[in-house]
Amino acid sequence: MEHHSTTASSPGHDAEGGLVPARVGVVGAGYVGLVTGVCLASLGHRVVIRDIDESKVARLRAGDVPIYEPGLADLMAECADRLSFTIDLEEMVSRSDVAFIAVDTPPLFSGDADLSRVMGFVGELGRLPADVVGDLVLVTKSTVPVGTGRRVRDLLDASGLAAVGYASNPEFLKEGDAIADFMSPDRVVIGAWRGEDADRVADLYASLDAPVLRTSVATAEMVKYASNAFLATKISFINEIANVCEEVGADVAVVADGMGMDTRIGRSFLRAGIGFGGSCFPKDVSALKQLAGNSGYHFQLLTSVIEVNELQKRRVVGKLRKYLGELAGVRVALLGLAFKPGTDDMREAASLVLAGRLLAEGAHVVGWDPVVSEVSGVSGMKLAESIHEAVAGADAVVIVTEWPEIAEVDWPGLRNTMASPVVIDGRNLLDPEFMAVAGFTYEGIGRLPGVGVSDDEGRPGGTA
Repeated sequence: MEHHSTTASSPGHDAEGGLVPARVGVVGAGYVGLVTGVCLASLGHRVVIRDIDESKVARLRAGDVPIYEPGLADLMAECADRLSFTIDLEEMVSRSDVAFIAVDTPPLFSGDADLSRVMGFVGELGRLPADVVGDLVLVTKSTVPVGTGRRVRDLLDASGLAAVGYASNPEFLKEGDAIADFMSPDRVVIGAWRGEDADRVADLYASLDAPVLRTSVATAEMVKYASNAFLATKISFINEIANVCEEVGADVAVVADGMGMDTRIGRSFLRAGIGFGGSCFPKDVSALKQLAGNSGYHFQLLTSVIEVNELQKRRVVGKLRKYLGELAGVRVALLGLAFKPGTDDMREAASLVLAGRLLAEGAHVVGWDPVVSEVSGVSGMKLAESIHEAVAGADAVVIVTEWPEIAEVDWPGLRNTMASPVVIDGRNLLDPEFMAVAGFTYEGIGRLPGVGVSDDEGRPGGTA
């Protein structure tokens, strides 16, 4: 059967309704693997997380979380008695009934996803004694192209591991809200060839009140790519609308409110800005476009989504030139460096593009972020320890990440420390009217000067 919706219920509970703990292994202690492992342990399962980075494993054993994710360190401490870390593959497999693959699948130069870590692990599994592997169920949590599951299944069979089950269980975690996303998911997607393999994966989520979508492996793989590609498309669409708003004198914030009132459209991902970044959207959109191309289909819409996203960042440089002229020698403060608030993830961050472009034009660039303490890949940008230090003496400020600290700062006080009071708000975080009254030359993305931000969506900076 191609797809069937059900609700997680009795399989993971005993006759009295209590949880029957499972033995779970997780391959990869990166963002997805660590959050998945800790959250499964918090549900009562016994979890072993394996990573090849000895220093990372040592930190985790000491209770030190190597990534910034709100609430993760506390949750890891709470379930420490059900959670362990190792670099030894055989140890993890021998202590697991279900094992999640949660390794990176970065883009290759061709645009395809790099599956070397996924297939490398499956190859390692094939070299273990058969009695250690047993009837393990292998579950891909990493984002992988459609067809990867078939490749894994074929390699397992060729390695004498026909008894090993396989399922696709894509993740839908938002950095900054990952724990809530895991504990209260919109859906749990499970693709498998055998019903018993899907059952064993569904059992792990049985204590969650979440709908479970059971489908084929290929369909489950496509659900993840299609979901991220659609959300990225919404972002690029509203950014295009914002650019048109600037030309015709409309206000994109109000336009987005009007659109979002339509339940067919919804309010989410209609916040105009300088484009999407992070570890998922850019990679997954490009990978889906490449997958389509490899299959002989030109995915024209995604080509435009990617192009709009790249150009949106560079439009900020044009806004700076409008007020400052040539940028050689000017001092520009970038406020917010991570690709979104609530994380220290710098992958595909807009700040990297902006800093690189400004430095190439001869500008002096200083950056500030509340959690990012170092930046690689950009030579010449200085990091400030506070917003005040970053802004002092600046010819212009660009708001890159919508951290609440930026909205809450004393902007009138900052005005007096700047060489010239130019603010380009790349996230429409602040109230244009307030900024104008405070003496700033302020420009957002698709906003009308002097038009306040509605508080209906809880945007910070609405009245301060």
